[in-house]
Amino acid sequence: MQVLARALAAQLGVECATEPERRVGGGTHRCYRWQCASGALFVKVAAAEAHGRLAAEAAGLDELAQAGGLRVPQVRAQGLAGAEAFLALEWIEMGAASRRSERRLGQGLAALHAVRAERFGWRIDNSIGPTPQLNGWWAQWPAFWRERRLRPQLELAVRRGFGRLLEAPGERLLEASAALLAGHRPQPALLHGDLWAGNWGTDADGGAVIFDPAVYYGDREADLAMTRLFGGFGREFYAAYQDAAPLPPGHALRAELYTLYHVLNHANLFGGGYAQQARAMMERLIAEAGS
Repeated sequence: MQVLARALAAQLGVECATEPERRVGGGTHRCYRWQCASGALFVKVAAAEAHGRLAAEAAGLDELAQAGGLRVPQVRAQGLAGAEAFLALEWIEMGAASRRSERRLGQGLAALHAVRAERFGWRIDNSIGPTPQLNGWWAQWPAFWRERRLRPQLELAVRRGFGRLLEAPGERLLEASAALLAGHRPQPALLHGDLWAGNWGTDADGGAVIFDPAVYYGDREADLAMTRLFGGFGREFYAAYQDAAPLPPGHALRAELYTLYHVLNHANLFGGGYAQQARAMMERLIAEAGS
């Protein structure tokens, strides 16, 4: 830990404690509250091979912060310290979610989605959880979703041993995906990319905070679809978003196609019931497309 403390101090230009204050929750990495002379930090620590993943997360947080609309933890330091990679963020004291913070999240997400690019993707690849996420630019949204999102997850599922269950319907679903998105022409919007209930919170002033992103430019409906997959978002959130940026017809069907990506990722990470769920979703989507 002393090597990491020295790395933090060197980047921040202030003195930092030689050890973290305490361990805290934070997903797939070891996370700590760490005191420095400039204030407390939220520090993620992983093996050195995760350096690229943490660097991509830092870049995604910076992209979201520049867009405005929602509070994002500021990146304070990022790099390597001996055999470990780290990402240090500002420490934000979190409060309880409220109807007000839900509304602010909906309004802020609509403002985030108003930030646009010319194509779909992003300038670097990143990850969805611990799974690599490919973001190479693509002009057409149906092709991007098929080749950058669904196909890599399906190929990974086969390597994970789910070929008998998912390979055949997966190929049919890839063929049907263009029909499911026919006539839908979204603008490339800045997305959080992994917006489930565990990746947003409320600060001490009641403002909405988003973190742990998997940033790219895509159909804004993909972010909204993710919010419905595991729940945790109230009516105030959806009403505020809809008031600011109404969704076009057909979004419910597209939401299932978009959440399939995350269900496949969970199947690849955790197996079991998620693979069965993915199979059922693909069968419904294939039937809807008439394939």
